[in-house]
Amino acid sequence: MFPELNSLLGAGTDTVERGKFTLLCDSKTDGSFLVHHFLSYYLRAGCRVCFVALVQSFSHYSIVAQKLGVNLSSAKDEGQLVFLEGLRSYTDLLFGDNPEAEVTNPLCFLRAGSDLKPLYSFVSAALAPSAGQSWKCPVLILDDVSVLLSLGVPPLQLLDFMHYCRATVCTQYQGNVVCLVHGAEESGDEEKELLRRSLSHQSQVILRAEGLSSGFCKEVHGQLKIFRGAVSSGKKRGQTQPEIYQYKIQDKHVTFFARGLSAAVL
Repeated sequence: MFPELNSLLGAGTDTVERGKFTLLCDSKTDGSFLVHHFLSYYLRAGCRVCFVALVQSFSHYSIVAQKLGVNLSSAKDEGQLVFLEGLRSYTDLLFGDNPEAEVTNPLCFLRAGSDLKPLYSFVSAALAPSAGQSWKCPVLILDDVSVLLSLGVPPLQLLDFMHYCRATVCTQYQGNVVCLVHGAEESGDEEKELLRRSLSHQSQVILRAEGLSSGFCKEVHGQLKIFRGAVSSGKKRGQTQPEIYQYKIQDKHVTFFARGLSAAVL
């Protein structure tokens, strides 16, 4: 995890805020570093995590997590991490020859053309409270949910899925949901933009990574906007003024600073 980002968010590993939906999005840059932060943060905080990875392999996340001081393989073996490797599941679905495996595959809806109930059932079962469970709270992380749009899932079905996940994980289980939607505005994808806007109105916190309008800079890689509390306060998202920080991504951490205050600039 990135301690400076925890400080900006007012988060710590001793106590974890519950019942929160956090939306991660990006524009003209890659906001995946935010996913790696939340994955390592919740594991180090002692939460049970269900990670739905739709864009990268387990080894990719494991290598990055190792740099952040977290062993994903150990977390899986101990039952703290439930990892759905979407790439492998979809490959098994397309090229596998086991009919029974197809039925139990959480992504079987992609082939059957049905709703996302199999994936929801996988998530709810993975995070359901159990006797003797010692984890602080359940957490669902999705990276990147907009990939399902590219695989033919209608936006309304995807929004229904996210609604049920929030209702189950955040309200019923008193846990948290973190969801990444990659850049929609610059791609001109109307369905992806609809998804991002709809999820924005449902979230308590939005972290939006943006590329610099001036272009590439070696010492400043982008800026992060943090929107808070529009849902809980009843305000419209457009009325919420974001906190804005610039950042530089390094090998094992990310440095944040106020705009124009990079050490390289000063």
